[in-house]
Amino acid sequence: MTQEDRDAWQSWKELIKNIQDATDVDETEPIRQKELRKQRLEAHPEEWFHYYFPKYTFAAPAPFHTAATERVLDNPEWYEVRIWSRELAKSTRTMMEVIYLCLTGKKKHVLLISNSLLNAARLLMPYKLNLEYNRRIIHDYGQQEQAGRWQAGEFVTIGGVAFRALGAGQSPRGARNEEARPDVLLFDDIDTDVDCRNPELIAHKWKWVEEAAIGTRSISHATLIIFCGNRIAADCCIERACKLADHVEEINIRDANGASSWPQKNSELDIDRVLSQKSYASAQKEYFNNPVMEGSVFKEMAYKPARHMSDYTLLVCYTDPSFKDSKKNDYKATVLVGKWQDEFHIIKCYLDQTTTARMVQWHYTIMDIVGQQACYYYMEQVFLQDILLKEFYEAGKAQNRMVPIAGDRRSKPDKFTRIESLLEPLNRNGKLFLNQYEKQNPHMQRLEEQFVALAPKSRAHDDGPDAVEGAIWMMNSKVSLTKSDLMVKQNLKTSRY
Repeated sequence: MTQEDRDAWQSWKELIKNIQDATDVDETEPIRQKELRKQRLEAHPEEWFHYYFPKYTFAAPAPFHTAATERVLDNPEWYEVRIWSRELAKSTRTMMEVIYLCLTGKKKHVLLISNSLLNAARLLMPYKLNLEYNRRIIHDYGQQEQAGRWQAGEFVTIGGVAFRALGAGQSPRGARNEEARPDVLLFDDIDTDVDCRNPELIAHKWKWVEEAAIGTRSISHATLIIFCGNRIAADCCIERACKLADHVEEINIRDANGASSWPQKNSELDIDRVLSQKSYASAQKEYFNNPVMEGSVFKEMAYKPARHMSDYTLLVCYTDPSFKDSKKNDYKATVLVGKWQDEFHIIKCYLDQTTTARMVQWHYTIMDIVGQQACYYYMEQVFLQDILLKEFYEAGKAQNRMVPIAGDRRSKPDKFTRIESLLEPLNRNGKLFLNQYEKQNPHMQRLEEQFVALAPKSRAHDDGPDAVEGAIWMMNSKVSLTKSDLMVKQNLKTSRY
């Protein structure tokens, strides 16, 4: 036995002990009382889950959990895609629903399908262990283990319910429980990063899903199909399943208002802590169902030490204020950019999900950095402009100095097009640099991450690159105006002679 096998065996033993310890029963309970209790629990699935699976239901369910269960239990013929973030219990909730359906006689044959047989068997193991060792299930529904038909990856209960693990690409033919075709098809983590890099592999896998796996179902018998997974690429099996499902639900770790989508389990502090340990691209894919194509436009960003402020011929401080005054939504971005010869240096960057008041204070730090050098201050024009400017005014009175900020009133084309067309050539030709002295600053690191994550049609945050584009566009417009003024003066001078 390898060390990996020994570790796996130890994990299983611990899981078995946890299941047994958590499911104590009253052996003296009268049969009539037990049957009444079972009837009551079966009539209230959430209570049923809590009683039989206390290990998994330590946190109260969120509304999206209970709504999902109602859909599955109320519709024997159903096709659902659950694009739920990590830590939202998509596999656990699905397991409890399926075991409920099987123990109450509504379903008879379960296929659990994943990207490999090993992974499918691993995902099926909690089903097997709960049916085998959960004392409350055994006490109320009887011994489930059927001798001779109880193996990891494939087993049949005494009640005749079959469970089988299946890896993508394997032949599911012969997947019958006596004469019953599979009536529950669970696809869990069917996609892999490697496959999603190759459109041909995805097309081949999806053909197998439709023709071989789903093809095992009976036409005349109601079948439940559930896909559990994250959207890890623009083209993946989960994305293709969405086009065919009766219901598609995407739930991220935070909701549209930036709050925890399951606060009973995941606190804001916990989410902040975990996300702080992830790269931007990784967090977007795993927790926000937003696959980021890193390096599709900006493959990498160059660093160079910033120069003394007096060396720069132009200095512009530009702010993208975002729309919502919240810590959890768009990023507020303020950048100080200097022009030196034909290069553009991003000297200072502030990029955070924070309050407007904090954003205003960034400008005073930048004013201190700039010192006596001339600097232009601009802010992207937004519908909250007057409210934002009022905050600048109030801060100015308190600081006894005003930030001379003006709105960028230009009519802007598409954001991605603006950023790509102006900044990508500069970066590619070695004319755009991040400040080497700020390389360890989290704000500058976020800016680099947002540049690398920029891609067409991506939902990744791009507030930092947008602010840099605004600053450099303003610099170029001032250079153009200066050249125009010189030409006018030259023409006037020539016309006098």
